[in-house]
Amino acid sequence: MQVDHSTLNRWVLKYSPELDKRTRRYLRPARGSYWIDETYIKVKGKWKYLYRAVDPTGQSIDFMLSAKRDARAAKRFFRKVIQAPHAAPPYAMTVDKNPAYPAAFEQVRSEGIISKCCKLRQIRYLNNIVEQDHRFIKRVVNPGMGFGSFWTAKNTLAGFEAMNMIRKGQVRGVPKGDILGQARFVSSVFGLA
Repeated sequence: MQVDHSTLNRWVLKYSPELDKRTRRYLRPARGSYWIDETYIKVKGKWKYLYRAVDPTGQSIDFMLSAKRDARAAKRFFRKVIQAPHAAPPYAMTVDKNPAYPAAFEQVRSEGIISKCCKLRQIRYLNNIVEQDHRFIKRVVNPGMGFGSFWTAKNTLAGFEAMNMIRKGQVRGVPKGDILGQARFVSSVFGLA
């Protein structure tokens, strides 16, 4: 079956967020401490920020695309990570030296979203787990030379992140490296198998 480029783009934009949403209920629980970092993604020729969080075993917890890299964006991301259904409350959050993180952390903690026992570790080189995890996303984003709109970037990245979680073996019953199992899982969540 021959599919033209515009049809394929429409499918990606339509089904990527849906794959992300449907995959989340099958994810293994993330626990322990969280490593949080942001990386740069080019959208319409300008740099935007992809916030990402992983647990100590390298499991992706959540992600968020933001136009800005400030305390408001960090606060939104902290809330999103804590409220992820497959994530247990962390005992620590490790971030880099971005000055926005401490202010956002204190605001979220004062609102009671993060436990008073949770610590913020702002250590630049301790964040290597999440820095290494950025490689997969960069590997699939960079050849495309950026995105045409923020909406397109957000939807496409949802699909990239969902497939990354599936590929890493985060889905219950689908081991890492089982390509046929991954294909069966995607087919089953869309009711094709």
